[in-house]
Amino acid sequence: MKKYILDFLHRGIIASVGGPIILAIIYAVLYANGIVDMLSTIEVVKGIITSAILAFIAGGINFVYNIERLQTAPAALIHFAVLYLDYILIYLFNGWIVNSLDVIIIFTSIFALGFALIWLIIYLTTRKKIKKMNKSLAK
Repeated sequence: MKKYILDFLHRGIIASVGGPIILAIIYAVLYANGIVDMLSTIEVVKGIITSAILAFIAGGINFVYNIERLQTAPAALIHFAVLYLDYILIYLFNGWIVNSLDVIIIFTSIFALGFALIWLIIYLTTRKKIKKMNKSLAK
């Protein structure tokens, strides 16, 4: 168990460096759409801290794929659930999305579609590499 906690912390710390970059992109998008013109100091501080937390959790949770006893499907479900909660809670807390059922359904749909698309790309790429390795081994 200690091994997994250390793995989570290591991955999370590396990823959390990107938190402020994520925040800058979010604020740039909000500014470009006329949603945010000016931010208070507390909004910036809150954004920096929460985006670092978001990135820490998102980066750290990848450790679930290294748990030998956990099959890929349950690991992917855990990964999806933790990422979803991480993103939705941080976005709602910061007011980056409106707390309404319509917006949350749209967010959830886009998140699920994006997650599935990324998984499909990873699956197809891995399958192709495995086929290539198997052909090489067969020779």
